[in-house]
Amino acid sequence: MSIINNSHILKYQQDGAILIPNLFRDWVEIIKEGIDFNINNPGIYAAENTKNNENGRFFDDYCNWQRIPEFKRVIYESHASSVAAKLMGSKKVQFFHDHVLYKSSGTDTPTPWHQDGPYYFVKGAMSVSFWIPIDPVPINSSLRIIKGSHNWGKEVMPIKWLSGDNFYDDNSKYAPIPDPDKDPAKYPTLEWEMKPGDAIAFHFNAVHGARGNPTNIKRRVLSLRFIGDDAKYIQRDGRTSPPFPNHNMTDGQKLREDWFPFI
Repeated sequence: MSIINNSHILKYQQDGAILIPNLFRDWVEIIKEGIDFNINNPGIYAAENTKNNENGRFFDDYCNWQRIPEFKRVIYESHASSVAAKLMGSKKVQFFHDHVLYKSSGTDTPTPWHQDGPYYFVKGAMSVSFWIPIDPVPINSSLRIIKGSHNWGKEVMPIKWLSGDNFYDDNSKYAPIPDPDKDPAKYPTLEWEMKPGDAIAFHFNAVHGARGNPTNIKRRVLSLRFIGDDAKYIQRDGRTSPPFPNHNMTDGQKLREDWFPFI
């Protein structure tokens, strides 16, 4: 039996996100080893996102798959790339980057509403991120996605998570950040209770965020991000996130295969 079918693909393309139960069920322990190593051995892009007056800890880090073998195994050996290809409708799949997101129990700090796309130097309609928890995630600490927001057209203004400052100097080309809690009728959200090994697949331009973690269990998540046939480099107005320094790519170029491998 196929992991996903045409109804999953249609739902993904319409809503910008779907829940895929048990997609990484057989990888939970391996992912756990990788995440715990990453938390205890942060990389060069690691960040602490909790303000001084907030309880708990909100840690994130990315671009560590080449130094953490558990992540590399999941990228190359799991169903992630084949499922990504089907959801995107892409013949080939390139891996873009990994991202660890950790919220300790009792963390106040929410994840701000944002799209991943504006932070990236990649442009294209074919993209998918997998949000993979290795702990039980109740609805009040799960990922939240604005339904259909990947089709809005105009990108949402990117901000720096901790300070809330503009990410780029010129934000005139971006739409304001929406607030679904103030206008839920205008911005309906998708949210799911999740088990370890479940995954939410969502588009780079799907507007998403998360509440804090008011539960008594930690929330450890690995996110894996893939791009498809139409992905190309786009010059942004400043340093992107991730920055990938010295990449030497130019506007409109396909992303270099030695840094972003085909899986």
